[in-house]
Amino acid sequence: MEYDQLYIKRIRTLCKKRGITINKLATMSDVKQSTLDNIIRGVTKNPRMKTIHKVATAFNMTLSEFLDFDELNAYSFEDESEE
Repeated sequence: MEYDQLYIKRIRTLCKKRGITINKLATMSDVKQSTLDNIIRGVTKNPRMKTIHKVATAFNMTLSEFLDFDELNAYSFEDESEE
């Protein structure tokens, strides 16, 4: 799985688990709907940490809690080709 896909999966999983739509998450996090849409659609490959922090807060999580999940912890950048 590509690195940017990990954020997408994390956001979608948390939304599903908590019964939150992306639109509702945008409101809760004070992140523009278009910004979240771009992240979810994979247009934005490297979202700003400030954006991820706002999303984490909307889920009532710290940034470290949001980023602490198996797929991200196991990710290896060595498998990626340099851009």
